[in-house]
Amino acid sequence: MIKSMTGFGRAEFSDGKRNIVCEIKSVNHRYCDITVKMPRRYNFAEERIKSTIKEFVNRGKLDVSIMVENVTENDVNIRLNTMVAKQYMESLKELQRTVPVDGDSAISLEFLASLPDVIKAVPDVEDEEEMTKAILNPVREAAKKLDEMRIVEGEKLAEDLITRGNEIKDLVDEIERIAPDVPRSYAEKMRNRIKDLIGNSADIPEDRILLEAAIFADKCSIAEELTRLHSHMDQMETIINETGQPDGKRLDFLVQEMNREANTIGSKANDLGVTELMLKIKAEVEKIREQVQNVE
Repeated sequence: MIKSMTGFGRAEFSDGKRNIVCEIKSVNHRYCDITVKMPRRYNFAEERIKSTIKEFVNRGKLDVSIMVENVTENDVNIRLNTMVAKQYMESLKELQRTVPVDGDSAISLEFLASLPDVIKAVPDVEDEEEMTKAILNPVREAAKKLDEMRIVEGEKLAEDLITRGNEIKDLVDEIERIAPDVPRSYAEKMRNRIKDLIGNSADIPEDRILLEAAIFADKCSIAEELTRLHSHMDQMETIINETGQPDGKRLDFLVQEMNREANTIGSKANDLGVTELMLKIKAEVEKIREQVQNVE
């Protein structure tokens, strides 16, 4: 069965040291495009994250959000930069000497400590392999939930596509039923036109009328196009129902062929009834095209 490219998956993981939340949103895209947003200190895990998601996804634009909350106190170290503090102190004392200041001008320890880069909280060194495994736990679960949603959406897409394919088959059958009458109708119109021109007193050149009707029938024959269009509908249903991983790109190419056949029939059929039916077919093909854009 086909899958949709639209979906959402969310999962959480906790190992006692940290809580990790992963959310994955996906929409349709020509290729597999994965964007990962997470704290920079965990960028070492990005390629493994993408590889894990690709186990479940072949195509689509995916936005992956990973949030990490440390629940222990030993995940950061406090670092004091005394060299920066001394430079600040010297600069502030120089400022005191050169710029008159009203009131208490003493430089407090609290003020000095609040200046940039004097005291910094530095993340503790991570065990990259351990952290990567921890991150991949919710990533895999979120990707699995995303895949499940895409399968459910794909089932709805499949139902709609098959329904529209059957509607096109019925319209094609209707055209096949009325198409043989088009040359006969053309011949009758020619007889009536000749009668209008020369009246009933002269003999109507029946052999010439039949020849013109035969030429017309050959020029406006749409039998091959109708057969191919019918075949395209069967192929679409086969792709939708086949086991394994169906390819949305194949369906996209098939829709292009459907549209080409529909345009050819519309240009060759010199009959109002056929034209009206063909316009309905083109409308259904366009709806199929829109749906196929979201098939993985």
